[in-house]
Amino acid sequence: MKIVTVCAAGALALTACGQAGQGGTTTEDGREQLTMWTHSAGNPAELEVYEQIIEDFNASQDQYEVVSESFPQGAYNDAIVAAAAADDLPCLLDMDGPIVANWAWAGYLQPLEFPAEITGSLLPTAVGTYQGDIYSAGYWDAALAVFARQSVLEKNDIRIPTVDDPWTVDEFDDALETLQAAGYETPLDIGAEDKGEWWSYAYSPMLQSAGGDEIDRDTYLSADGALNGPEAVDFFTWFQEAFDKGWASADGTIGNEEFNADEVALSYTGVWNAMDSLEAAGDDLLILPPPDFGTGPRIGGGSWQWGISSSCASPEGARAYLEFSFKDEYIAQFSDKQVVIPATAGAEMLSEHFGEDGDLRPFVELSQKFALARPETPAYPVISSTFEKAAKDIMNGADVGSTLDGAVQEIDANIASNDGYGF
Repeated sequence: MKIVTVCAAGALALTACGQAGQGGTTTEDGREQLTMWTHSAGNPAELEVYEQIIEDFNASQDQYEVVSESFPQGAYNDAIVAAAAADDLPCLLDMDGPIVANWAWAGYLQPLEFPAEITGSLLPTAVGTYQGDIYSAGYWDAALAVFARQSVLEKNDIRIPTVDDPWTVDEFDDALETLQAAGYETPLDIGAEDKGEWWSYAYSPMLQSAGGDEIDRDTYLSADGALNGPEAVDFFTWFQEAFDKGWASADGTIGNEEFNADEVALSYTGVWNAMDSLEAAGDDLLILPPPDFGTGPRIGGGSWQWGISSSCASPEGARAYLEFSFKDEYIAQFSDKQVVIPATAGAEMLSEHFGEDGDLRPFVELSQKFALARPETPAYPVISSTFEKAAKDIMNGADVGSTLDGAVQEIDANIASNDGYGF
């Protein structure tokens, strides 16, 4: 038996749809019913796998029945906050990796208490923690790369970088200058036309590669020295100059259309755009590591993950379902249907795209070697929005040093006003 409901948008509508989801409700055949909320309404490929897992789990035992409710992603987080305020969270809920620490601190989640053989088999960025406890786990991750055409690089005598020998920032600059001179008015699509979490996800790894960060990860109590130190100033000076020189622009379209049309030579983009680019460029497509800004390349890590609410009346049932769901066969289905990186080595081997001979195998290598989770602190939502504003201001010509100092002050004030978020 599978029970899947798609709910309307809007926080009030979502919470009404999801009431009585904490466990404890008994079905006619004596099972305890567990409600599961997911952000995946509008993503039929993802929902198809969830439906299969739920059907298989419900048929595998007679103690629990999982009921899934799927909501639009744009309204999902607000619905969770509203449900928590009403003490009406479901037992099972998914969440974007960077929000895990905030929801754990807010009391929405309980520690996952998964067997180590499950969490230990996952990509590190597919496990969500707060103060040393695991609160979530995910079936997949995403990754960023630089897309290029081999023919374009070879025609312009530009070295093709590898994960073991990436471009230095000087080589990257030289490549952009060369490509601009070769006729690409804007040689790099850096994705600056996007908004929201993209900015932290995409550009804070470049900052980390330069030796800076969004916060001091030793204490999680201040961004001072990390976001406004000399390494950060150097990186954001480069970032500003990339727009001043016309290497990058914020006037493109969200997605990868300019690269696919050969209007830009390089595209800093994600695995989710890879299939369209493969169709456009074919065997000429190169999936390359990002440049090394000084301490080695970095890319963002941490995608959607699953946890158990603190108010769940049957955490053992919720845990049984989640443990059942982390089978390589299901993870491989998520991977290939959504074009995301499988979180286990076993699922990689089952994946059409990400196995040893898969056309998207380079993303696995990039994720394993360069991925870094965004700061696992309840302050992260403020860090992310503050980072976005500062980076956009700098892109548009603001003074680098004073803008970063202002961002640090805003982040530190938020942390102080929340008594350090438990750190």
